[in-house]
Amino acid sequence: MSDTTTKLKKLATDVMEQAYSPYSNFSVGASLITEKGNIYSGCNVENISYGLAICAERNAIVQAVAKEGPEVKIDEIVITNKNGEGNSIPCSPCGACRQFIAEFATNQTAIHYQGTKGNVTLTMEELLPDSFSF
Repeated sequence: MSDTTTKLKKLATDVMEQAYSPYSNFSVGASLITEKGNIYSGCNVENISYGLAICAERNAIVQAVAKEGPEVKIDEIVITNKNGEGNSIPCSPCGACRQFIAEFATNQTAIHYQGTKGNVTLTMEELLPDSFSF
């Protein structure tokens, strides 16, 4: 794991502790680095109306766009999670987040998360082949 990936994982784990997840009791954190070298983090924020919840990945990306503008490109993103007992369980980005990440990624953007057999690293192209685009 590179120094950057290690730093992103620590930041994602730290921000995960700020998650608002009273309904699922499932906290998620995400940290990313952009092509400009800036780092942004976000956690999941649930709502009693589930459709209004925001995932950690989208939270971090929205912050990057707010600071760098709509042309922002993600170099790498790390997603961490824990359930109510504090254990990390397999959790790849949901389908909506995969498409959201793809909007601001390149095919070679690295995505790191906890898989069924440990840490997983995939490129955007591997995570979401044939993603929707214009």
